[in-house]
Amino acid sequence: MQTYLVGGAVRDELLGLRVKDRDWVVVGATPEQMLALGFTQVGSDFPVFLHPKTREEYALARTERKQGHGYHGFSVYSAPDVTLEEDLLRRDLTINAMARSEDGELTDPFNGKRDLEARQLRHVSEAFKEDPLRILRTARFAARFQPLGFSVCRETMTLMRDMVAAGEVEHLVPERVWQEIQRALHEQSPTTFFQVLRDCGALDVLVPELSPEPCFRAALAGLQRVHIQKATTAERFAALFSALDEPCGTKRAKALKAPNDCQHLARLTMAFKPVIQQLDPTQPDANTLLELLEKADLWRRPERFSQLINVLENALVATDQQRLKPLEIAANAASGIAPQALMKRGFSGKELGEAIRAERLARIKQALCRSSS
Repeated sequence: MQTYLVGGAVRDELLGLRVKDRDWVVVGATPEQMLALGFTQVGSDFPVFLHPKTREEYALARTERKQGHGYHGFSVYSAPDVTLEEDLLRRDLTINAMARSEDGELTDPFNGKRDLEARQLRHVSEAFKEDPLRILRTARFAARFQPLGFSVCRETMTLMRDMVAAGEVEHLVPERVWQEIQRALHEQSPTTFFQVLRDCGALDVLVPELSPEPCFRAALAGLQRVHIQKATTAERFAALFSALDEPCGTKRAKALKAPNDCQHLARLTMAFKPVIQQLDPTQPDANTLLELLEKADLWRRPERFSQLINVLENALVATDQQRLKPLEIAANAASGIAPQALMKRGFSGKELGEAIRAERLARIKQALCRSSS
């Protein structure tokens, strides 16, 4: 029974990066032996155990064989006779297929260290093409390590294009796609993720609405700007979708099964952007501004409205950003109305709602007049 540190921990250690999570592979052991040592089994598809003290994951060495389409189309074999090299062979990229023994010796059968030094993302073997999720993972690693000079090597990019052409990407389930997109949105260079997907053809399958050149450039520009601001996932996703038409973008966000907060903010961004672009910043229409505030549900969702303004500021080109000012003026003016004061004047029910709206409109008009004088 031998234990090895594997994967990202070895890779990041060699790159001089802080190691966040440590995963281990155990060679020559059975589940019964692991349980007898106090480990807790957590894996359902294959034997994975938690260390009784550190709670780090220890997986028994295993091999995988393709049996069907998609992420789950594999049969897994785990037994004491599976070697470390066989376990490393099933991994995606050479930089993730290294192991370090307890005495510090590096096992690198696929030249991962060499590819680290060359700043190349390279597939371990032809088995890479058996799992379409590896296209997204490779794109995500490209997004993570792009600032260090990493790129996808030519052979791996060719293999990913072949996988797309063979229809493998179409078998990915939305939940897994969204999981990778969400992670990628927070990588060091999130725009690189979508560029790699576009280069290999996967974007045409997963989010085809983003593929046209003008739309793609605008989407990545907005995403890059909110990324610099350390924005939330919802803001990043909305910025990415800001260049799309509302009906198409809303449908795609739903198909991706993005969380509700991401879908709602993206929908508002797509709906507001063309309206804002047509606003006259010198003579904005108060009724239009109030309708936008109502659509944004400003008074019940003030935090989301702040996110919306932030995304629009980054999604609009510089010449259009001044058009947002009237909306912000209107939002400040129309907030803070006390319904109790109107109720004391005898308003109630539907009439109360109409009175509140009239007061908001009046305040917006006054504020716009003051700002223009």
